[in-house]
Amino acid sequence: MNYISNRINNLSESETIAMTQKSRELTAEGHNVINLSIGEPDFNTPDFIKVAAKDAIDNNFTHYAPVPGYPELRKAICAKLKRDNDLDYTPDQIVVSTGAKHSIANVMMALVNPGDEVIVPAPYWVSYKEIVKLAEGNAVFIPTTIATNFKITPAQLEAAITPKSKVFIFSSPCNPSGSVYTKDELQAFAEIFDRHKNLFIISDEIYEYINFSGKHQSIASFDYLKDRVIVVNGVSKGYAMTGWRIGYIAAPKPIAKACDKLQGQVTSGACSIAQKAALSAMLMDPKDSPEFECMLNAFKLRRDLVLDLLKDIPGIITNVPDGAFYVFMDVKYYFGKSDGTTTITNAEELSMYLLNTIFVALVPGTAFGDNDCMRFSYATSKEQIIEAIKRIKQGLEKLK
Repeated sequence: MNYISNRINNLSESETIAMTQKSRELTAEGHNVINLSIGEPDFNTPDFIKVAAKDAIDNNFTHYAPVPGYPELRKAICAKLKRDNDLDYTPDQIVVSTGAKHSIANVMMALVNPGDEVIVPAPYWVSYKEIVKLAEGNAVFIPTTIATNFKITPAQLEAAITPKSKVFIFSSPCNPSGSVYTKDELQAFAEIFDRHKNLFIISDEIYEYINFSGKHQSIASFDYLKDRVIVVNGVSKGYAMTGWRIGYIAAPKPIAKACDKLQGQVTSGACSIAQKAALSAMLMDPKDSPEFECMLNAFKLRRDLVLDLLKDIPGIITNVPDGAFYVFMDVKYYFGKSDGTTTITNAEELSMYLLNTIFVALVPGTAFGDNDCMRFSYATSKEQIIEAIKRIKQGLEKLK
């Protein structure tokens, strides 16, 4: 008898987490696995942030925090949004949650009714589709290809909007493609959104600081959209604070209030110590931070290294990602090929072949809505990158 609810039975396991788990299992068996599946900076949290957390413990910030976050943290987030993005928000428009994923889930549950359509450009972060399922919405995907740098066009966006459309969600810089939308591209979208007054926009900006193309652009900067844009961000990627689990939204007051209401019944306030650490992070101007500059430069060097080394592997096609720390490589050249034992028909089979034969973990593009690609995370050392691509080349050479 199946007693688990339909909403859970219909939910898919996160494929990025699943690949990481398989990597750990093979490692436990004694194999030397290079795990390029996880979206986590390999840098440690800066010391000044850790000091703030230790001070919070010593000062007994160990009790329940306010549901939407400490007032001083929400005020600091407003200051950060003004400093870095020239966006004006008040603390009652900010809700701090247990990671940006939690923030997105709060917003989706607050906005989407059963049957509402949520427009999602593909490739997309793995959890978007599943969170829409939980909210009982219908995801409408807009496909892209490497030829368009994995970006949608205004015409595609306009064509996807129907009377049932309620939410548009996207990330820039994008996970998994690393694509970054320019100010002009966002303005073209904004003009379309302006004609569709019932459509809300969730702008996932978690990779804001890992941007190689210049100043980050937010669609919230268009004032005529401000009452329908929800900015999602957090400390995981730009501050190397994945385990601290702090995300936040900046939203119109009714949406912020709705998320506060939901969070009060599900999780209450985020970890008090992590919030105090995040406060220290928010107060840091990235332009003045040697830790931030070091991390950004390292990611850019690694990106260039990956792209250079992948050129030596026949059939792999890449674009030049402008942000995040991924290369979303087209691998369909290898579909239909075999090593004599295993025949590859899709990216999922290719990723398992590489994991089981040369012990390199990548995430198949099917997890992100693109069956032709695989995601390579370069959030690891130069030495690991060189060794991983050497192994990938050797593994792919066996497929004829």
